[in-house]
This record gives sequence, C-alpha cells and structure tokens, in this order.
Amino acid sequence: MERKILVTGGCGFIGSNFIRYILDKYSDLTIVNLDKLTYAGRGRNLQDINDNRRYEFIKGDICNEAVVDRAIQGCRVVLNFAAESHVDRSILNSEDFVRTNICGTQVLLDAAKRHKVKLYIQISTDEVYGSVKRGSFTEKSHLLPNSPYSASKAAADLLAYSYYVTYKLPVIITRSSNNFGPYQYPEKVIPLFVTNLLENKKVPLYGDGLNVRDWIYVADNCRAIDLVMRKGRFGQVYNIGGENEITNKNLTYTILKKMNRSKKYIKYVTDRLGHDRRYSLDCGKVRKLGFKTKYDFQKALDTTISWYADNISWWQRLKK
Repeated sequence: MERKILVTGGCGFIGSNFIRYILDKYSDLTIVNLDKLTYAGRGRNLQDINDNRRYEFIKGDICNEAVVDRAIQGCRVVLNFAAESHVDRSILNSEDFVRTNICGTQVLLDAAKRHKVKLYIQISTDEVYGSVKRGSFTEKSHLLPNSPYSASKAAADLLAYSYYVTYKLPVIITRSSNNFGPYQYPEKVIPLFVTNLLENKKVPLYGDGLNVRDWIYVADNCRAIDLVMRKGRFGQVYNIGGENEITNKNLTYTILKKMNRSKKYIKYVTDRLGHDRRYSLDCGKVRKLGFKTKYDFQKALDTTISWYADNISWWQRLKK
C-alpha cells in the first residue's frame, strides 16, 4: 500500500468515516482530503483529526483541474467518494449531479492518468443496477439506473472502466448497498427518522413502505473498501452489501420500537417518482477476498441512534 493517498469528498458521510478508519489502522499512511464542502460535506465531520500530521485538507471542487492537479501531487492511490448523492434532490434538479458525478470523475481520471497513479477506486452504489424482483445483482448484471442520481453514478462507473480499457489506468469500482452510521446528513432515511423522533415529530414514509433495501454499517463498508484497495484486481467491480434486506416499513417499525414510539408517528406520503422497489447485491466476489461483515445490524442501529441522540448540536442546525 502506498504511503500517500488522495480521498475526494472526504468530509462527507462515508468519506469522513473512511479517513478516520484508515488513519486509525495504518500508522504509515498520509491522507490528502479534497472536498468542496457542499451542504453535505462538513469540515466539522473531521475536526477531531485536523491537527493530525498525517492528514491534509484541501478545499476545492473535483471539477477544477488546477485544484485536482495540486491535490494529487505525490499521491499514488486515489479514492473518489465525492458525489451528489440524494435521489430526491436529483429528481428536482439533475444539473449538479451530472456536473459533479460525471464531469468531476472525468477530471479526476485524467489527473490520475497524467500523474500515473498506481490505483484509482471509484466509489459507487447498488442503485446503478436499478430494481430487481427476485435474486440479487452480480457485478456482471446490466446497469439500468432509474433516477438522475443513479444514472450519473452509472455513467461515472462506465467512464472509469473505459479508462482502464483504453489507457490501462489501474481502476477498481466498488458498489455498496445503503450505508448508515454516524455523520450521515439528516436528509437520508435513517438519520431523518431518528432525528425527527428525537424532536418528537412524525416520520415520512413513502408509498406503501414495501420498498426493500439492504443495509450496511458504514464501518463495514470502510473495511471492505480497504480490503479492495489492498487485494482487489484492476478492471474489476466489487459489490459490497450488508446482506440485511428489510422493507422501509419494517425498518421504520424497528426504529420506532427502539425509540419507544408508537406507529402513530408514521406519516405516509406520496411515493417518490421512479422509486426502485428492491435492491439486492450478490457479494460473493468481495467475500472471496476475505471480507465478512463485523457489525450486527440491530446493534449497529442502536449505536447509530445513540450517536444522533448524543450529538444533537451536530444535526439540529442542519435541519433548520
């Protein structure tokens, strides 16, 4: 593993958890974090490591070639977490998603090619596959994205793969299922529902609530990405899931029970446009590398609820 790596979007939810994980695990690695600090990327997410000598923060946009060129200097590994990621926002206005997720990826790939990096990892999502009624998506499944967000991520994946084929750039793509855990912006379902209940407000449940998602605790995703970084093969895609499939309705019931609230706190709302019915990943490929989830879903959900209860000042101003 190289001694200096570039993480883009490191002040976001998964990126910040990944940076903290890597600095804790490896004493010989230096991380450069390039982040634009949009509404969902906050410097406060990493304020506890600002004085770490092995951590450098650069504020900037991955669409800015000059900024990317400066940030990538001396970095032999690039992990691209930077993305616009909220489906509802992409439905209202897709422009930022196309710009950041596609154009930004292109700028990063070109910089990685110029600087001859030894590894480029594109962090993606299971949503690029679309919806599946039965069975699970493998890495060879067709990409059929159903929202502007997932379409932009699918385009970025294909662009990254094309750089592997055309330029022999050492690219690996990871596609994870729904992440949850600390520092997740409270527009996503679990932190939204938890913080609403902490405020004694109802939780908005889309449609009939029977949409199925697979949930993985963010620390497990970080562990899997680290494993892929060390053992993954160039030009390959690795699905990363928690294998915790649950309907949105049952997830809501679980959160309500853990927070001692009745079902009266559910407010059914009009379903999201193009709402995918079920996501499911076959994770056999990453398991062959040696990955196994460490965190039990129920216990990790308890930990997540406790984190939001203990960090009200972190999310309260965001919701205002």
